Amino acid sequence: MIQRVTVPGLFPPPAYSHASVVEAGTGLAFLAGSVPLDAEGKLVGEGDPVRQAEQVIANLTEQLRAVGSGLEHVLSTDVYVVSTETSALSAVWDVIEASGLGAGPHSSTLLGVACLGYPGQLVEITATAVVPESGRP
Repeated sequence: MIQRVTVPGLFPPPAYSHASVVEAGTGLAFLAGSVPLDAEGKLVGEGDPVRQAEQVIANLTEQLRAVGSGLEHVLSTDVYVVSTETSALSAVWDVIEASGLGAGPHSSTLLGVACLGYPGQLVEITATAVVPESGRP
């Protein structure tokens, strides 16, 4: 159902693919950015991008479950980290790889940004995923 492509002639990416392809007629879910808020709307992991990334992955997992999909069906992500330090971006990426998102490997862009939508927010992930036939209503 998902064809993940690493392009010959381009630098081999570490733990992600250059592209993901799905057949026409496949169910797709386009998810809003997953943020590090708990069910009551409180920020989780203030000042800690790793803890926030863990909460974001937990929330993303719930978003996927709600549409009949899962981390293993994610095609593409954009990962936003409030930082100018590559070490902070790498620490967040380590959480992503450990989560099962790297199992695809999906296509991804990792970005350092100046700020995100909630006070104290350091991490956000948007995703596109396949919704398998078995998960569709």
